[in-house]
Amino acid sequence: MKFLEWKTEDFVAVVTINRPKANALSRELLAQLGELFDRLEADKMVRVIVLHGEGRFFSAGADIKEFTALTSGDLASEMAKKGQALFEKIEKFPKPVIVAIHGAALGGGLELAMACHMRIVSETAKLGLPELTLGIIPGYAGTQRLTRMVGKGKALEMILTSEAISGKEAVDWGLAERCYPEEEVLPKAIALAKQMAKKSPQTVKAVLELANTTKTTEFYKGVEREAELFGQVFNTRDAKEGVQAFLEKREPTFIGE
Repeated sequence: MKFLEWKTEDFVAVVTINRPKANALSRELLAQLGELFDRLEADKMVRVIVLHGEGRFFSAGADIKEFTALTSGDLASEMAKKGQALFEKIEKFPKPVIVAIHGAALGGGLELAMACHMRIVSETAKLGLPELTLGIIPGYAGTQRLTRMVGKGKALEMILTSEAISGKEAVDWGLAERCYPEEEVLPKAIALAKQMAKKSPQTVKAVLELANTTKTTEFYKGVEREAELFGQVFNTRDAKEGVQAFLEKREPTFIGE
């Protein structure tokens, strides 16, 4: 696959996102990710997946250039729903998915990481949802998962300020499970995965299914509403200004329309 590489050892598949410069989550990359997870689910030699990014970042978020091709709020909502469906698939995956985060996991990159079952981060990693700086909102269930993980107040602080937190803060806040020096993150994640891979696949699958029963109908209502509001907000003048300002590397000027 063009943007994904993987190798399997001791029943652990290590999947690498490789889309320079910042592993931005283009529609093509997300489609490839969905296809690869289908393959890994059917592969009996894979019991645990470790996902990480090549280069300086895990993922700096969505490919903002693709936003310019979305000519209506309905198209933006459809894009959000597709991303939500993929990340829901990952969260409900019958094999553990561990994400190893270095550098940064921002916007869609953090939304992808939150869909994984566990997050191992570098101490200096930056995790955040900066969508409001573009005049838009998170669209891949970020508002719902972040709130469940860190609580309403901290989630609102992260989203409304657009400020990222460090890997150490992410562990303290409950957004990540463990943090290490950057050079240790991937080896530690793989070691954890190999420990899990020794368990019976049937027992692991059962536990993962039971863990997902904590998600209520209110969560799914929130995700659906997020996609609707993503489309509505995307259609505003402020959203167009925010995206254009990002592409032009300048500060946006929002007017409330």
